[in-house]
Amino acid sequence: MKEKLELIKEHALKELKEAVDGTQLDNIRVKYLGKKGELTQILRGMGAVSEEERPVIGKIANEVRESLENFIQEASESIKKAEKDIKLQNEVIDITMPGIRQTMGKRHPLELTLDRMKDIFISMGFTIEEGPEVELDYYNFEALNIPKNHPARGEQDTFYINDTVVLRTQTSPVQIRTMEKQKPPIKMVCPGKVYRADAVDASHSPIFYQMEGLVVDKGITFADLKGTLEQYAKKMFGEDVKTKFRPHHFPFTEPSAEMDASCFVCHGKGCKLCKGSGWIEILGCGMVHPDVLRNGGIDPEVYSGFAFGFGVDRMVMMKYAIDDIRLLYESDMRFLNQF
Repeated sequence: MKEKLELIKEHALKELKEAVDGTQLDNIRVKYLGKKGELTQILRGMGAVSEEERPVIGKIANEVRESLENFIQEASESIKKAEKDIKLQNEVIDITMPGIRQTMGKRHPLELTLDRMKDIFISMGFTIEEGPEVELDYYNFEALNIPKNHPARGEQDTFYINDTVVLRTQTSPVQIRTMEKQKPPIKMVCPGKVYRADAVDASHSPIFYQMEGLVVDKGITFADLKGTLEQYAKKMFGEDVKTKFRPHHFPFTEPSAEMDASCFVCHGKGCKLCKGSGWIEILGCGMVHPDVLRNGGIDPEVYSGFAFGFGVDRMVMMKYAIDDIRLLYESDMRFLNQF
């Protein structure tokens, strides 16, 4: 038994000296010290050894185990050091070499246009308000004078979360939320993302941006609406821009209108952008419907107001002569680096 233990030690040490990586080292450890290892098998057969020899053999076996464990530990540290040295030699960094220039991003044309629009309205005394993109059906439709089964709902392909929760189809719900928490006078705009189940093409996207505006106070008239929006158009497109208003219908305003601006490319002469008409449709607007004021907790007998809303993406496309809305959302640096 004693000779067998010495032989195991001798063979193990020889194999340890020849080991070159951690895998070989682990195989040697299992071979001799594992649950079914050679040394473990001898220790399990100690019951067959006489009582006189058992203490002597047990001592030798423990010494062999301890010796092997120490040699394995030393071999492991030696192999790790060798591997580290090789890695350091292969990964030498010349700190005198110039670094790799990082590509710097640029501000997105949507963000540039949004900031410009916000600056214009802030200069006219408007505040910036926000609302949730996951909205209650009540705020998105009913409070805006669009009850269930109203034809206007069919014009908006809505993403429904459930029967009472939707992804907002417009920024108009912020009108109601603002009236609920603020007393007149109110003068605010709300820019943000909206969602509609539109098929993606050059002029449609299921995600796009809108900006909503609301003014409520005593004695507000359509003249105030016209003056505000004409001032916006001049600051956005240039002092020589002209505007006109066409009758329209929106459930949440009465009377309602759409505003056109003279084409800022051809200055009204007719071109590809304005499709030869000399005019570009900019936004929808109107006087706030009395029912909408009531739903916001405001007495229409005392106060009046106007509201307007337009697509920010459309503003970007007109301002930068972009003919495909998909370019705004594809994150193609070849396109974005132009701005």
